[in-house]
Amino acid sequence: MLLKDRVAIVTGGAKGIGRGIALKFAREGCDVVVNALHIEGAQKVAGEVKALGRKSLAIGADVSKSAEVNDMVARTVKEFGKVDILVNNAGGIASAKGGTIENTTDDDWNRIVDINLKGQFFCCRAVVPHMKKNKYGKIINVSSMGAIHPPAPIVHYHSAKGGVLGLTINLALELAHLNITVNAILPGPIRSEFFNEILKGMSEEEGKAFFKMLDNKVPMRRMGTPEEIAGVALFLASDLSSYVTGEAICAGGGLPIAPLEGTER
Repeated sequence: MLLKDRVAIVTGGAKGIGRGIALKFAREGCDVVVNALHIEGAQKVAGEVKALGRKSLAIGADVSKSAEVNDMVARTVKEFGKVDILVNNAGGIASAKGGTIENTTDDDWNRIVDINLKGQFFCCRAVVPHMKKNKYGKIINVSSMGAIHPPAPIVHYHSAKGGVLGLTINLALELAHLNITVNAILPGPIRSEFFNEILKGMSEEEGKAFFKMLDNKVPMRRMGTPEEIAGVALFLASDLSSYVTGEAICAGGGLPIAPLEGTER
């Protein structure tokens, strides 16, 4: 097992990529703290982790609030005695409107930056003292392919995810000599609950056309799955990546090498 007896916190772990990572880690011998904004979703996934034979703790916390993050980490250390791995996965765009520079309000901007960037900063700041104490740590920040290859103008979300890359590189430099690695994953389009809010305003046929469009944009001609992102996270969480830090791994079916619109493939 690649993560035998490690302890991980996975934020946004109730569904999609977060759930996929939590279960992948559990199968590799890891005890998992499942965080979500609403405790019910976290409890469900924590139950799935326990069914795989590992310990789990469900914590409902808003990662954009430092007091709640600090309490989550304190509860983790009290329950398990340590934090080996942090996966900063919580985020999304469902809580705000806007997208272009002109139709993005102050509230839209602040909320999206809070949950996608500030929350990752709060979580990193809370776990680092414990990782320093144990002279070991793996921090994995989930960014987005949109940070470097935006499919549409979503200025608040893509700016926040771009900030995650800056956070990752700076922390990697700061912590490298302490045996704490910090890396990022940039998922491309993933079939998950992430798209639920967008699909609400579409008919069934429009939804099918939307997903077909996403499939066609990817050189591999398909969207990815949460399990495929979990595989990248497993590599970064394990000692297979012991000499890897400050990196951003694109997991988007070849999107960074996709040709420009209108060119032949």
